[in-house]
Amino acid sequence: MAKTNGGSQPFLVVGGGIGGLAVAYSLARQGLPVRVLEQSPEFREVGAGIQLGPNIFRALERIGLKDEVLSKAHVPNGMEMRDALTGKLITRGDFDGEFGKRFKQPYAVTHRTDIHAAFLNACLGNNLVTLENNRLVEGYEDHGDGVSLSMQNGETVQGRALIGCDGMWSKIRDRIVGDGKPRVSGHIAYRAVLKREQVPDDLWNPDVVLWAGPRTHFVHYPLRRGELYNLVAVFHSDHYEEGWNAEGSKELLWQHFKGQRPEVLRMLERIDTWRMWVLCDREPVKDWSKGRVTLLGDAAHPMLQYLAQGACMATEDAVCLAETIAKQPDDPAAAFLAYQQQRYLRTARVQIMARVYGEFYHARGPTAELRNEMLSKRTPSEAWDGIAWLYGGGV
Repeated sequence: MAKTNGGSQPFLVVGGGIGGLAVAYSLARQGLPVRVLEQSPEFREVGAGIQLGPNIFRALERIGLKDEVLSKAHVPNGMEMRDALTGKLITRGDFDGEFGKRFKQPYAVTHRTDIHAAFLNACLGNNLVTLENNRLVEGYEDHGDGVSLSMQNGETVQGRALIGCDGMWSKIRDRIVGDGKPRVSGHIAYRAVLKREQVPDDLWNPDVVLWAGPRTHFVHYPLRRGELYNLVAVFHSDHYEEGWNAEGSKELLWQHFKGQRPEVLRMLERIDTWRMWVLCDREPVKDWSKGRVTLLGDAAHPMLQYLAQGACMATEDAVCLAETIAKQPDDPAAAFLAYQQQRYLRTARVQIMARVYGEFYHARGPTAELRNEMLSKRTPSEAWDGIAWLYGGGV
């Protein structure tokens, strides 16, 4: 391929998920042109509810989208963990009072499509962002003064630099890191969404509730200001299937949740069809940039869901990367290294601690008893101390 002068070209973003659109809009706000290449026929998010910690709202505030995301979100009063076998309250954290004073941002839950739509609409409203569908990237070349992408249709796309936002199974990561397939955790997640009227009044709860069981956990909370109810059931299994949207076996689910509290079982009974995905992550790495190519979000640091930080970390990445590039737009390679240096330890800590939280949630026998005793003795202040590094940090 011929070299190209990348200085006048747009930044190329491969992947139009939350991370890809977040960085596209963040760059455009810095006055930089961006081209987003998405392989799917349309820009959309697969999935259901996600939790948004104070740290993502700090990032969203930087790019002017905090109010837009909150407008469709549900803001619970708190979150609690209960023992799925006894029903006993293990621990609870309220989101007013000390939480608000300490972190100065809300905690909310939202539908993935809603936060994705906030980023999509922001991109559509900015003439520096070009959005393209049905664009499958087969390879790339870094020419030193620009990059070029080889498309499936034979076309060559040229740009100033490349940002890989192509997720857990990133092809761009393959070239930079080369660490093979993701690490399979041995955990499977089932998800479903109910309408408010489908949830019995005695089971409805406005807060985020986690039922911790032996090698299982079950989470539920409202979405869209209480119009919907999000359910996620996680259990240990060796089953493996790529992707985020396969149909899950109800029989397999019941095998793992048998004997748990009536509140759990009655809620699970209300679902006819579950969508499932296998939980995967990767070992943290320090280097995910090379020349004029870098990674963002799950392509850089895929993590298990137990800290509810996937979208949060991708959004932090996007804001950090755009601000770093804005300081030296003519030297993307240096900007990418500076961005990586700012982000790799924080994201590595989330990757590692998400695994630890998964072990806590799924504890059984004496380990579960120790967990319950330890967590139940914490004061609210001590509980927030333990997560302050995450909720109080970021961009």
